[in-house]
Amino acid sequence: MFTLFDKGGPLMYLILLCSVFALAIFLERFIHLYRAGIDTEKFMTNLNNNIRKNKIKDAIELCEIMPSPIAYIFKKGLLKYDRSREEIKQAIEDAGGHEIPRLEKNLNMLATIVQIAPLLGLLGTVTGMIAAFKVIQAKAALGIAVSPGDLAGGIWEALITTAAGLVVAIPAYVAHNYLVSRVNLIVLEMEEKSKEFINLLISGKKEEENEI
Repeated sequence: MFTLFDKGGPLMYLILLCSVFALAIFLERFIHLYRAGIDTEKFMTNLNNNIRKNKIKDAIELCEIMPSPIAYIFKKGLLKYDRSREEIKQAIEDAGGHEIPRLEKNLNMLATIVQIAPLLGLLGTVTGMIAAFKVIQAKAALGIAVSPGDLAGGIWEALITTAAGLVVAIPAYVAHNYLVSRVNLIVLEMEEKSKEFINLLISGKKEEENEI
């Protein structure tokens, strides 16, 4: 394996660096999104119980212990519990606007690696062919016949870098699409549950007013 890597030329180190970054980004995002997932239905039920009993402080504390963007935006809404529906909605939307970039963090970098890796492979192909043609020119200038072995170094570089670029880009592309789909699902759930949560808060306030 090291021999093949060495024959790929200096661009192999850049491709290797791309693979390390891609793996690191995927693992970090995978763990972050995994922790962001919670049992939303159970969470909503517990919130509902606290709000119905006018235990807003308990509801806020429940949001604080949950490592989820949904819990974060609900906390912002609960802090505006005594305000109007529009103010509550605005607080939740602002919090959602803060959380979405956090969910998408480094995904652009991963997409860049998907695009760069095969281009580095293509560049290696070009430099490898240049090296092969330089050998042909040098041999021709001396009147020496060119053998396949003379061209092997350049051809090795051309083929190995192309293959290495694709080996990095293809899994990175799959990983990027997987992470984007996870983020989209979380964002969709945030939007749906936010509407449900706002209605829950407003109905809780009305029940409190009726009791008074």
